[in-house]
Amino acid sequence: MSSLPTPAGVVAEMASRATRFETPCGDGSMVWHSWGKGPPLVLLHGAHGSWMHWIRNISYLEKHFSVFAPDLPGYGGSSLPQRPDDADSFAEAIAQGIRALIHFDAPVDVVGFSLGGVLATHLAAIAPDIVGRLILVGTGGLDTPTGPMPTISYRGLSAADDIIAAHRQNLLAIMLHHPENVDPLALYLQSINIPLARVNPRPLVMPDRLLHVLPRTDVPIDAIWGEFDGPHPNPEVQHDVLKRFRPDLEFRVVKGSGHWVMYEGAEVFNRELGSLLALRH
Repeated sequence: MSSLPTPAGVVAEMASRATRFETPCGDGSMVWHSWGKGPPLVLLHGAHGSWMHWIRNISYLEKHFSVFAPDLPGYGGSSLPQRPDDADSFAEAIAQGIRALIHFDAPVDVVGFSLGGVLATHLAAIAPDIVGRLILVGTGGLDTPTGPMPTISYRGLSAADDIIAAHRQNLLAIMLHHPENVDPLALYLQSINIPLARVNPRPLVMPDRLLHVLPRTDVPIDAIWGEFDGPHPNPEVQHDVLKRFRPDLEFRVVKGSGHWVMYEGAEVFNRELGSLLALRH
């Protein structure tokens, strides 16, 4: 009887099927992974993450799209941008990568999770020829109340069990709603992504950075939220703010899921995202 793949094996298998690219970023490069064939689709991960934030979505999406998932500047294998305190600098590096890698006849769809949603909106502002529409996933910066996030630092811990316990606590505090969903894969991703994060995301997002950049854009915007998003709770409140900027906004809520909705509620999220991507085409 074959055993289940290990978390490291899941990541390795997904990475082995990807085409890996590097594009200029700051004093180094920005790492991209791509899967599938079809219309281009760009996925921008959240803070303290990497392309692996989309690990439960790529297999679904690659059946329909050419999926491009970078490590954002200052995360994963990517270098810091020229100006790490300026969201437009992140967007400039992303735009440079898209122009180098994607041959598009029309602007492309961009999905941004959390910090990635703010940076995707900056991308739409500085490069309107690139972005055809945005789908924001659990994105902050709307000047709405935030939830409690009782995190603890793993730094200084030496015992493996203590480090795992810290990662478990932090995943529950920010990313996932149900304790049973803090599974070995989620813990593994957290353990490899967190040490590679070199950006302080808070000033790029909070409290109202998305509100400032939205008026600079005119692309269609839709959104997906987890019912129990911790950092940016009460989806109806987020919906109301976004509708001030896009009255025709489609806003989908994935029941039972937390902030990392595309992981915790992957099956429903994939279905909702697929529906939104088809809606405006």
